[in-house]
Amino acid sequence: MIHPTALVDPDAQLAEDVEVGPYTIIGAGVTIDSGSVIGSHVVIRGETSIGRNNRIFQFASVGEDPQDKKYDGEKTRLVIGDGNTIREFATIHRGTVQDTGETRIGNRNLLMAYTHVAHDCILSDDIVLSNAASLAGHVHIQDHAILSGFALVHQFCSIGQHAFIGMGAHITRDVLPYILVAGEPSEPKGLNSEGLRRRGFDQQQLNDIKQAYKLLFASGLKLGDATHKVETMAENRPHLAVMADFLKTSRRSLLR
Repeated sequence: MIHPTALVDPDAQLAEDVEVGPYTIIGAGVTIDSGSVIGSHVVIRGETSIGRNNRIFQFASVGEDPQDKKYDGEKTRLVIGDGNTIREFATIHRGTVQDTGETRIGNRNLLMAYTHVAHDCILSDDIVLSNAASLAGHVHIQDHAILSGFALVHQFCSIGQHAFIGMGAHITRDVLPYILVAGEPSEPKGLNSEGLRRRGFDQQQLNDIKQAYKLLFASGLKLGDATHKVETMAENRPHLAVMADFLKTSRRSLLR
């Protein structure tokens, strides 16, 4: 299953059924679990753990040293879950000791061609990064978020569940779950209503989320006052508790 031109370090650990294409380089400390397919001319380095049933296409660079001037050769990690697709020329870097020392990618994510995931990013599950979307260091992205092509995310920003980021958007603050962000300068444009319907949100849930959105973005209330009202609404409504919890843990203030 390993092409004769591939270079696999003796200290790498690959499951027996892992496929490795021509001229790929897999370094020491790399582990790849069963069902994964690594294309040609891929480079995987460092302490990188890749789970089951992932597919990595040609010319991707996975587990490289972080692009951080503070990095001084410390032992850090990249952890990738199951069922991810990493397309051509994508780049994913390991973490730094200034954070947790680990970059993490969850399950069933699609990283399209030329996407970049910098050091210490945390991606949850079922995320789409469209072509050339780029994440600076320490970015957190929650389940089912979608970033359109050429979207850029500033370091330490968080993007909430089911958010949709439009093409070429520049994200410099935290993006609330469920909303659509677009334009230049980038700003909230409403709810990601179509995406929410496709994922099974009913009309009552959509109405609740819309009411919370209006409190936060269209009521004229200060953010603290609007947040308190959303927290009150969130009692016994898990779909609104997602919004309230995100507001509590926001690291760079809310994009409004």
